[in-house]
Amino acid sequence: MIQEKLFRDLENDDTFDRANVYGRQYLKDVFSRAIFPEKNAIKNLSVFEEELTEKFTSSEEILELLNNYGSPATVAQFGGRYFGFVNGSMIPAGLAARLLADFWDQNAAMQVTSPIISKLEEVVQSWLVDLFNLPENTVAGFVSGTSMATFSGLAAARFRILGSKGWDVNKKGLFQAPQVRIVLSRQAHSTVLKAIGLLGFGTDCIEWVNADSQGRIIPEDLPELDENTILILQAGNVNTGSFDELESICRQAKESNTWVHIDGAFGLWAAASDKLKYLVKGMELADSWSVDGHKTLNTPYDNGIILCRDEEALVSALQMSGSYIIAGKDRDGMNYTPEMSRRSRVVELWATCKSLGNNGINDMVFNMHMLAKQFAEGLKKEGFTILNEICFNQVLIRCKDNNHTDKLLQKVQELNVLWCGSSEWNGEKAIRISICSWASTPDDIKMSLDSFVRAKKLI
Repeated sequence: MIQEKLFRDLENDDTFDRANVYGRQYLKDVFSRAIFPEKNAIKNLSVFEEELTEKFTSSEEILELLNNYGSPATVAQFGGRYFGFVNGSMIPAGLAARLLADFWDQNAAMQVTSPIISKLEEVVQSWLVDLFNLPENTVAGFVSGTSMATFSGLAAARFRILGSKGWDVNKKGLFQAPQVRIVLSRQAHSTVLKAIGLLGFGTDCIEWVNADSQGRIIPEDLPELDENTILILQAGNVNTGSFDELESICRQAKESNTWVHIDGAFGLWAAASDKLKYLVKGMELADSWSVDGHKTLNTPYDNGIILCRDEEALVSALQMSGSYIIAGKDRDGMNYTPEMSRRSRVVELWATCKSLGNNGINDMVFNMHMLAKQFAEGLKKEGFTILNEICFNQVLIRCKDNNHTDKLLQKVQELNVLWCGSSEWNGEKAIRISICSWASTPDDIKMSLDSFVRAKKLI
């Protein structure tokens, strides 16, 4: 019987010991291996192309298959020379805590499904409110990433704005609902557009606002705001790293009772740095904020947070009910997220924050900025054009034309000393470098600079 086999599997300590050995070996190798998988490693993934077997497969065989063919086909983003997609690494304590939490396999829906997760969410919420210097009544929901965090924040805004017009969107939907205005920068991240579409607003209704050469929304170009408006600002442009002028715009928005949401996927963490928090001055004046743990903070994936000063709006927009649901006297996490069943991602967020402490987060965030400056200054000395002001952790570069920029990136990726990706800026091709790992060192930057110089000579 399958149950007997599963119990034998569970009692076999070698299964879990082997997974730990494979994992530890991966971490030892990741700093010296190629950043992107070799062609043969990707080709060998064909081993997984098979029909589902009829018979039971042992855990040892499964782990061996994953280790032999899966590990070589991973991207080494844990190390110090992966500069793509603003992807963070992992703090050791966060990884270890996640492993323990995976054994727990808790459902983070309610206090009754996991008292420990309910308590950790409550604690981390308090830590984040303090870390970001947000209003004391701010609440947090722990979601998969900024995509879902932005969705949640805008859902709360929709509920509050329509509710103020006597329209219960949960009951009546959007058909014939009062109009909600969306004001958005032309440099907004695509995940914001996704959230707007999912919420039924439609991107055609957006009132677009121009941005300056660094991707910052131009305050003078804002339309007249009112109480029917959601204004979405940005803390950290995905290309340049630039920050909107949050304080003055938020103050202007508050005068007209406009809901302000700040998309701060990676940039909101500037608030945790003594030397960089000027970038987000005034962020506490907004109504909701979306941020990732798995970027700048370096928690394991997937780890996003929605923060909202209007608890009633967030809970009303997202909560569900049912005859079988047992409401706890303490925090029920599902009330603050779109999902009911969720993995206990707050465990690694709690562990990461506790491991680093305020001082550690401060140091780590500022170090990313300093490494970005080192990278940009080195590239500039070698004749590359730097397109952005290095205000945070992003470096945007280009060659003399699109063709040379494409060829340079291709050679850099072929050399495989580092990995970074392409982008477009002001209608032209660019190469984007994101310093987003605690493990990146000045030596990693020097090695990467040398690789850029070598690649330039090869084109």
